[in-house]
Amino acid sequence: MSGGPEAGAALAALVHAGFGLKHTARAGWVRAGIDAPESVAAHSWGMSLLALAACPPELDLARVLALCAVHDLPECEVGDITPHDGVSPEEKRSRERQAAARLFAAHPRLWGLWEEYEQQRSPEARFVKALDKADMGAQAQVYAQQRGADTRPFVESALRGLPEGPLRDLARGGRGA
Repeated sequence: MSGGPEAGAALAALVHAGFGLKHTARAGWVRAGIDAPESVAAHSWGMSLLALAACPPELDLARVLALCAVHDLPECEVGDITPHDGVSPEEKRSRERQAAARLFAAHPRLWGLWEEYEQQRSPEARFVKALDKADMGAQAQVYAQQRGADTRPFVESALRGLPEGPLRDLARGGRGA
């Protein structure tokens, strides 16, 4: 993005839209009855913390962090759509893609990162997908411990998407197999 008034306006529009995720509660936790659940932005931050702590040395950490930051940005327009919302996976993808195209129109680097994640084009994108699952499982463990919530369906969902290893152990509650 080059300088000038247009660039400043495009940056402001992206930031104002994206900052909405700070106040967008994660829909799955709301549906599960969690009082004052984490926001979508907090989820992305959690993934970033996991990335800093667990990124394998052969992956590009800066790219992983960038993917964590952009992976849910279209939700600032379409909301946090869950499998229980009556929206097909194809329709969800279409809505998010249209939102991403609008949000990233003046930000080709961000569009490229978002596409990389969506298409799972790189080892970094696949690792971020695992971080997404691990963060959900770890947050489920926190809500179960701190609030006595039954978060087993979230943990089970996370485990279905995680290979054996430290992220899977984290989603299990810090326990190995």
